[in-house]
Amino acid sequence: MRDGVLIIDKPAGMSSAQVVGRVKKRFQARKVGHAGTLDPFATGVLVCLMNKATRLAQFLLRGRKQYQAVLHLGVVTDTQDPTGRVIDSRPVPDFSEEDLQQVFRQYAGTVEQIPPAYSALKHKGVALYKLARRGQAIQKPARSVHIERLEIVAVALPEVHFTVTCSAGTYVRTLCADIGQALGCGGHLRALRRTMSSGFGIDEAISLEALNRAMADPQLPVPLISPGAALRDMPALRADGDVAAKIKTGGKLDVKDFTDLPHDATVMKNGEQGTCYKVFDRDTQLIAVVSVDWQNETIAYRGVFV
Repeated sequence: MRDGVLIIDKPAGMSSAQVVGRVKKRFQARKVGHAGTLDPFATGVLVCLMNKATRLAQFLLRGRKQYQAVLHLGVVTDTQDPTGRVIDSRPVPDFSEEDLQQVFRQYAGTVEQIPPAYSALKHKGVALYKLARRGQAIQKPARSVHIERLEIVAVALPEVHFTVTCSAGTYVRTLCADIGQALGCGGHLRALRRTMSSGFGIDEAISLEALNRAMADPQLPVPLISPGAALRDMPALRADGDVAAKIKTGGKLDVKDFTDLPHDATVMKNGEQGTCYKVFDRDTQLIAVVSVDWQNETIAYRGVFV
């Protein structure tokens, strides 16, 4: 039984669930999940979580994403991507790069975005895309997303190639549809490749074909990341023998249990409520994730891995 995180370079034409199924079968794992869906037509970083590492999803789903994308102007589809039905076609003006840049700049920063009707969001327990396919399109209210960086890298009208770094929950196809509408000719997302998700880059990803070869040949490494190493941006604490034993039995914790927890007045006064820490035992194994309430000097379990 292996616990850890595997970064897959998802191929086009497969759903995220199908990739997870392949990984589960190849490793004969008890449980496999992922931290952020990619549409079937999209490629790139899919963060797969195996066995106990599935408990990390709550911490990894909130991480920022980075994509390479292609906006196709002049063609609007009902799904905002190439899998949908064309519902409008318009001529594309001979935009200059400055024309395009001016509109793209409007979508940098915090913007309001209406989730697409064809999405995995749910309405009364049913995925929106299932309702849309039945002719019952549901429009969710707009929500705020953050576009950290939006950069045009090539223009070959009617296509615009760009990169985007954004918060979790951002729909790049909706971004394309919104930009197309702002330009007056409409548009849709033609191609998408995720190059970073929750701190994991495409350079760490392995294809399904390479994974099959590595699993069949003991001489080839399988790039499985341990649960503790996967929480890259989370500060760490060490648990001595008594505290580790307390965690393994679900005992109550407080801030005095950890000698490496900062106790100075500034941190305790200004520390964010609910700050999370990953906890390692003496063997450097991740045994828990905890959150600290500085006001009350208490510690709550957010996940236990023993």
